[in-house]
Amino acid sequence: MNYTTQMDAAKRGIVTREMEIVAKKENIKIEDLMELMAAGKVIIPANKNHKSLDPEAVGKGMKTKINVNLGISKDCCDVEPELEKVKVAIDMKAEAIMDLSSFGKTEEFRHRLIEMSPAMIGTVPVYDALGFYDKELSEISPDEFLKVVEKHAQDGVDFVTIHAGLNRETAEVFKRNKRKMNIVSRGGSLMYAWMELNQKENPFYEHYDELLDICEKYDLTLSLGDACRPGCLADATDACQITELMILGELTLRAWERNVQVMIEGPGHMAINEIASNMIIEKKLCHDAPFYVLGPLVTDIAPGYDHITSAIGGAIAASSGADFLCYVTPAEHLRLPNLEDMKEGIIASRIAAHAADIAKGVKGARDWDDKMAEARQQLDWERMFELSIDPEKARRYRKESMPAHEDSCTMCGKMCSVRNMNKVMAGKNINILRDDD
Repeated sequence: MNYTTQMDAAKRGIVTREMEIVAKKENIKIEDLMELMAAGKVIIPANKNHKSLDPEAVGKGMKTKINVNLGISKDCCDVEPELEKVKVAIDMKAEAIMDLSSFGKTEEFRHRLIEMSPAMIGTVPVYDALGFYDKELSEISPDEFLKVVEKHAQDGVDFVTIHAGLNRETAEVFKRNKRKMNIVSRGGSLMYAWMELNQKENPFYEHYDELLDICEKYDLTLSLGDACRPGCLADATDACQITELMILGELTLRAWERNVQVMIEGPGHMAINEIASNMIIEKKLCHDAPFYVLGPLVTDIAPGYDHITSAIGGAIAASSGADFLCYVTPAEHLRLPNLEDMKEGIIASRIAAHAADIAKGVKGARDWDDKMAEARQQLDWERMFELSIDPEKARRYRKESMPAHEDSCTMCGKMCSVRNMNKVMAGKNINILRDDD
């Protein structure tokens, strides 16, 4: 049977190959999955032209997914190191990779990325527009912006960030309500600048129906970008952030009428005590569409450690309803991340996502932890390494400081509580001070 998008298929009761794969991964009945997809609460970003895709679901009741940002810039324009990062990110089980390339002709990197990646691929087409046309921002026409989106869709991109909620109305709210950090979204700042320079409406908002035509044709998922996300704690949950969120909710309904899959992007920097309420507000205003958050970073003072500030906020956000975490690396606010930065960012985000899944009661999430507890109780070091989120680091740490007794570590030695409880409960002597057992 023919269908236009995954959402269209779900509404019509058609089981797609992607649904079958996802239902097995998520341990969910396919009928329940389809019901959630038909309501827009779960998405499967799966461009018809992404042939190497191993599909994943994002949304209510699904495991929390993570995204890795990569791509070339003017200062770091070598494609090969970025492709090496792609390989490592895939090995480290990232479910999504966003190509945020912002310099020159980005097509080569995007083509190679899509060809090799089983992870879903996202882009921000407005980043590519300047290089694609070799024009200054103000000279690009609304039609040209849309053509770049279609080019990315043709190439096989699974989801695109589109800052359609920053329209003239939102811009006026922003002007009336001063911020410390103004607009920190790169794509959002470009769209705001285009509107101001041309004194026209945001082309993605004005021509939203034409954008939906493209999405429907390729089953391109819309990631409705938060141009007004807070870039510091002081700007969180302010008037322009909420105004934009309300407009994104309206745009979500219009997309669903066309069977276009949607997720909503969210903050940003935000104090811990504001995170849970922001998740509730987003889900309410955007009709339970999946929520994709950057962090949130819970303090502004930790450059070099923002993978930690992000993981703290991400765990709280996801446990409170967010569905998709964009990783943050130690290099955030400082430079393009290198390979090691990327690894640390992925691990921090995966820890946050898993911790949230336990809190949300996602089916099977706790099994991993229970297996680790059993391996620790048995002092089965090899099994502990196998179960570690980063086996390489766990093995290295133990190897760097080996204990005198294999059934302990150099922290406690023969005073190890696990070792001694095992011995006592088995009716054996402990012999802490003597060398013999």
